[in-house]
Amino acid sequence: MDRANISIKALDEYSISVVNEANNPFPVIGKIIPSFCDGVWTYEEQLYEKTHETCFPDDSLDWQAYINSEDKQVFLAFDDKICIGQIRVVKDWNRFAYIENIAVRASYRQSGLGHLLMEAAETWANEQSLLGLSLEAQNDNVMACRFYAKEGFALGGVDTLKQTGNPNIDMTLYWYKIF
Repeated sequence: MDRANISIKALDEYSISVVNEANNPFPVIGKIIPSFCDGVWTYEEQLYEKTHETCFPDDSLDWQAYINSEDKQVFLAFDDKICIGQIRVVKDWNRFAYIENIAVRASYRQSGLGHLLMEAAETWANEQSLLGLSLEAQNDNVMACRFYAKEGFALGGVDTLKQTGNPNIDMTLYWYKIF
């Protein structure tokens, strides 16, 4: 990735049409097996012999509500004029910036772009005087969980009921980065 051409910009009316362009399929290579002992969450990875890809549906939100808002923001990454990434954050009741979504175009993964998006979210959270960042991930999204751990997030909790309607997901994992 040539960082000279990369820019991170807050969502505006002109970029609403490209907000979902980085929503590409991602590999499902295994699942996270968490455990709780002495007040600390740890986890192991259980890798599958056979992997597959999946994709989240495109988000269909009131994007105008994110523009110039003090309570939520979307940051888009561009390579010249092509949207290659997105991170969406909102002020949560617990004084964390909750990351609703982060997506990086498949051809830009492992390039440092996810880190740049996280930096944008962290800067926004600090400007809002928030305590840190939080997000949730399904336990079958090992690649995302690896990324969150690399970015300094810690596993802070697990929910075994949230995904009851989805037979492919065992649990939701809650990740936190405290400033």
